[in-house]
Amino acid sequence: MNVMHELANLDGHDQLAALMAANRNPPIGETLEFYLVELERGRVVFEGSPSRKVFNPIGSVHGGYAATLLDSACGCAVHSSLPAGQGYTTLELKVSYHRALGETSGPVRAEGRLMSLGRRVAFAEAKLVDARGKLCASATSTLLVFPIENGD
Repeated sequence: MNVMHELANLDGHDQLAALMAANRNPPIGETLEFYLVELERGRVVFEGSPSRKVFNPIGSVHGGYAATLLDSACGCAVHSSLPAGQGYTTLELKVSYHRALGETSGPVRAEGRLMSLGRRVAFAEAKLVDARGKLCASATSTLLVFPIENGD
């Protein structure tokens, strides 16, 4: 399901703003229960509360949960700066884990920021903090920017 298809005539910021206004969440956000809560051009914040369903066998939150929030934050920071008709995909994501997430982490926030945007490549960074504001993970990302073909 492409939740952006009906919003294809809008730029990236306005697409994301329309999703927020309609209280819609892309499928990955539904699956992992995280939500876009702040939006500016070049900056986004996702928030989620990791439940036991994202725990690994040793009882902490799986690193993939943090990586997914950071990847989403980096990607949407870029998305929020794209003109209509442009898309993106992650080419590289480097994640650093600073502190484990667990049952006492509370709601976590992933803030993504656009670092630079060229015609074909964008760079973004993100940080993930727990409910106490402690840095849990950070990431840098390189993203490919490309035209989206209209399927109509």
